[in-house]
Amino acid sequence: MNVSEQLLKILQAEGVKHIFGVAGDALNPLVDAIGKQDMIEWIGVNHEGNASYAAFAQGELNGNFGVCASTVGPGALHLINGLYNAKKERSPVIAITGQIPIEHLGTNYHQEADLKKIYDDVCEYQAIIRSPEEAPRVILRAIRIAVNHNCVCRIELPADIAQMKAENINYVHKVFRSNSAILPSDQELQAAAKLINESKKVGILAGAGCRAAREEVIRFSDLLKAPITHTLRASDVFDHSTNNVVGLTGLIGNPSGYEAVMNCDLLLMLGTDFPYTDFLPEKTKTIQIDVRPENIGNRTSVTLGLHGDIKSTIVSLLGLCIEKKDNDFLKRLIEKFDDWKISNDQKADPSRDMEPLHPHIFAKGVSDMASDDAIFAIDTGTAAIWASNFMNFHSDRRIIGSFNHGSMAVGLPAAIGAQLQFPNREVWGLIGDGAFNMSLQDFSTAVKNQLPIKIIVFNNSQLGFVKIEMEEAGLAPNFDALRVNNFNFAEYAKLCGGDGVKVEHAKDIIAAIQKAKKSTKPFIIDAVVTNAELSLPPKIGFEEAKGFGISKVKEIFRAFNGEKEQWENIKQEIEAYFD
Repeated sequence: MNVSEQLLKILQAEGVKHIFGVAGDALNPLVDAIGKQDMIEWIGVNHEGNASYAAFAQGELNGNFGVCASTVGPGALHLINGLYNAKKERSPVIAITGQIPIEHLGTNYHQEADLKKIYDDVCEYQAIIRSPEEAPRVILRAIRIAVNHNCVCRIELPADIAQMKAENINYVHKVFRSNSAILPSDQELQAAAKLINESKKVGILAGAGCRAAREEVIRFSDLLKAPITHTLRASDVFDHSTNNVVGLTGLIGNPSGYEAVMNCDLLLMLGTDFPYTDFLPEKTKTIQIDVRPENIGNRTSVTLGLHGDIKSTIVSLLGLCIEKKDNDFLKRLIEKFDDWKISNDQKADPSRDMEPLHPHIFAKGVSDMASDDAIFAIDTGTAAIWASNFMNFHSDRRIIGSFNHGSMAVGLPAAIGAQLQFPNREVWGLIGDGAFNMSLQDFSTAVKNQLPIKIIVFNNSQLGFVKIEMEEAGLAPNFDALRVNNFNFAEYAKLCGGDGVKVEHAKDIIAAIQKAKKSTKPFIIDAVVTNAELSLPPKIGFEEAKGFGISKVKEIFRAFNGEKEQWENIKQEIEAYFD
């Protein structure tokens, strides 16, 4: 058994089923070892960046860690962006990279790169193997850190060591995985209960750290008559039909979610490092509970911080807090949230047949027809707006994306990773055309592996979210820079061996979604949508209003000076708003 085979055996013992990557020189001994067994499948992709996104998806969804691999310098560099996404989402991923033979290190050898230095910021630990004797120790350490810290770790395997005889075989053992509860002190819990009991209007801002404590948080909300506002990552924890949920806050939030956070007497921040400080109150008393103490007070000043896991801490507080009788604050915000949902349902009605089409009709249609345990890979940009505002991630549905890193092109490879991990669940990708063009080379990977992923490409021939950013900054959109030159994505799907349909009329939307749902092949809905749909935050401050106002004045001025695209944009925005 050589070192590559030893590494593979360790991964097998830890339940790894797939390794995503591109084969090549230093990695070839590992790929050869994979070919000699059938427990771990090598998923060859067309670009290493897609491999790391697919590994992220598995680390995020499967309760284990994802694995991606690349050869020396250039291939290893391609992994970086997807690994940064895993780091920011706190998804455990092991990246295996090759390295040139040790004798050539430091000589500026062909394809040599200082991967230790390059990966220092993305990895919490790097297992840099310099001898067969140390290999099992550092490999196991990398896995142990990745799964217990929910982070990215790298294993560096030089080409010469990869083929050497394995040593310290008797040292190999199962990786320790902690299931310990973390609980604040009794004194801190008593102090928190006192603050809660003295407050009249309590609001909850719940993040993805509440995933294992959903029922406890809902019980706590019932006890305190506290509306639950959630972050984007927690949209599948506290869905639109959950008791006391009043929606999302932040740039793509809704009015009731925003008001619940800003107008309470006491804000409880549970398992979230919510980054948008403009959407957090400045003077409200705040209790922040987090398993990571470095998050407490990171975004806003806190009255009291509690270091603990959400489930254990809330269970303790449930026994210390007094039930509140006044539910006026909660009741009013629930009613406001219900009105917002009704309004959104009307906006997403297929009877609104303006062409190009309203994008949220597609999002609402998928939400209505997808299975109760569907997985949704949501790309960055306007796709995230339509998904978060017009979809309901109820039951056992899950969402994954680049919600903290904010990178484009996560949707397709994340859908591939999810479908491989869960072959019996529906996997949908909601992707903008700009993001899809960045990653579409691996649609053929989905075909090769017979993965029935369903992809909706919001085809508006424009970088839609960048347009919003330009307008917010007071700039007239530069349509030459924003333009995305598309081809027929449905025909591309068929060319690759999948299936697809191009949708340009509202009457065809539902049938297209039904066809995608039933398809046993990778399927693309090429959704031709308007680029003029407005998306406004729940609270528009002076600077935002000023920016949009200046932008519109500039657009009108340039339209009157003969810029046809500016005039067409203004007309489409008016039509989209009033249709």
